[in-house]
Amino acid sequence: MPMEAAPTGREAAERAPRMVPPRREPPARDLSLPAYLRSIRDNGLIGFPKAAFEETVTRRGLLGRSSFIFSDPDAIRRVLVENQANYARTVGTTRILRPILGDGLLISEGSAWRHQRRTLAPAFTPRAIDGLMPHIDRAVIDGIAALRPRAAEGPIDLFGAFHSLALDIAGRSMFSVGMDRQGPALRAFIAEYSERIGRPHVLDVLMPPGWPAPLDWPRARFRRRWIPFLDSLIAARAEEAANHRGDLLDLLVAARSPETGEPFTLRELRDQVATMILAGHETTAGTLFWASYMLALFPEVQERVAAEARAADLTDPTGSHADGRLPLTRAVIDETLRLYPAAFVVVRRALAADVAAGHAIRKEDIVIVSPWVLHRHRKLWDDPDAFDPSRFLPGRPAPARFSYLPFGAGPRVCIGAQFALSEAVLALARLCAAFRIEKVDDTPILPAAVVTTQPENPGAFRLHSRD
Repeated sequence: MPMEAAPTGREAAERAPRMVPPRREPPARDLSLPAYLRSIRDNGLIGFPKAAFEETVTRRGLLGRSSFIFSDPDAIRRVLVENQANYARTVGTTRILRPILGDGLLISEGSAWRHQRRTLAPAFTPRAIDGLMPHIDRAVIDGIAALRPRAAEGPIDLFGAFHSLALDIAGRSMFSVGMDRQGPALRAFIAEYSERIGRPHVLDVLMPPGWPAPLDWPRARFRRRWIPFLDSLIAARAEEAANHRGDLLDLLVAARSPETGEPFTLRELRDQVATMILAGHETTAGTLFWASYMLALFPEVQERVAAEARAADLTDPTGSHADGRLPLTRAVIDETLRLYPAAFVVVRRALAADVAAGHAIRKEDIVIVSPWVLHRHRKLWDDPDAFDPSRFLPGRPAPARFSYLPFGAGPRVCIGAQFALSEAVLALARLCAAFRIEKVDDTPILPAAVVTTQPENPGAFRLHSRD
């Protein structure tokens, strides 16, 4: 009997089962104003109606202003690239983030932002990131070693484990030392802020600039304790100077303004450290969790990632996210960032009237570009709700312009995007090479987003050693 020819790549893709992770149906229509304001506090994802995923522009009234959701490429280009100086962060966003991030790169605007961005740019070149990879790799290897005895005892909280791992990666990248001493205190600060005072309050949105909102006072008290702690972190690293080699703090200290040649002041340095640690570890922990959940749901993909990782030579981890050693692992991370973008929404208020893709925007109108909506939009993606890493494999067409924005776009695109991809790809590869990931039960894990996209109910996982 003649043997059947092996299927081609396209035929194999067509025969492969459709892989759709659990999801929550969007509301059929706009939420009422009270429900919409509650969604901002509890889960911003449920505030996007069905129409947002089907139409490229939707609009609703919001407290006397218009609020636009743009998935139109021309409109996104106008807001984030061509006229980005006309669109500032909202008052609510600044109220929530400034007490913990200060005036670092993420929060600053105008000339202050341009100064910081240009000063920081040399610290995030591919060559600089390659220099940080040994610190990242050591944190990942040590983190996996710490997971082994816990995994042998039974199910673990994988989301919590990734938070600890991502914090150690951030600490070692920033200070080239582990976070054994300062890590517990840092985790306590972050948990206190995110659980108690970092969640949006309705009055954060409603109160005009300069008017105090109820949570402004506890946030100010937090900052009075947070600043000395950050200073102590930097000082502790200085005391352990013999142990550090080419870490991110070295790069920040060496950074010089292209305009003046001046280094960062201590206050500026502290705010950049807070921004890099907080923004970096939150997004990395979430991305690793969602990628692991996808691989637990779809074990055939997980086995291919594990085989790729075990076959790859990672003795030198530099460039491993981009040099072809781990193409499937990288595609899994890219597809995870499509389905579960850490930065799920970009919200801006118009400083002056403008026109975007034929839509008149008035001063103080709110403009929303949501990667959560954009990446699942019916007009921009084939089978948008399915988990399909092959979309991002080498040789496949690149996503359409302004349809895939896991790190934003334009001048304010995330400066640490390549750093984030490097650590996520390396960590997932080493994790899958070490363990088979299995969810304990069939309870679906749904996303909830306040500041970043996190699991609503993280569940428990088993890690089975592959050794």
